[in-house]
Amino acid sequence: MPKAIRAARGVIDTSVVIDLERIDPSLLPVELAISSLTMAELAAGPHATSDADERARRQDRLQRAEAVFDPLPFDTEAARAYGRVFAAISSSGRKARGARAVDLLIAATACSVGVPLYTRNFEDFRGLEGVLEVVAI
Repeated sequence: MPKAIRAARGVIDTSVVIDLERIDPSLLPVELAISSLTMAELAAGPHATSDADERARRQDRLQRAEAVFDPLPFDTEAARAYGRVFAAISSSGRKARGARAVDLLIAATACSVGVPLYTRNFEDFRGLEGVLEVVAI
């Protein structure tokens, strides 16, 4: 069986960043990008736990991401892409707001630069098939 060709570039969502050290690199694009929204979620992470050990792990993860990535901004193009993402999710009968709203903003960032989105939470992006390539990791 021929080996799948890795995408040249893709956006990894927060779920992938969290598990990055445990993911086989051959499942990811050659060049990894993240959204500024993922960086925001990572920055909030240490404050979302009262466990000192977990807080330290989350702070370390944030600092590593800050050192490695130059996040893609949520800019005018991403805002326009969010309109397409919102419409696709809404027309699929799913809610585009609430707890997973940030995920959809991350998807819009990937959509705006025309690259696939890699996620550990594939079901969160069901309904985007015609708008964005979503890759389950």
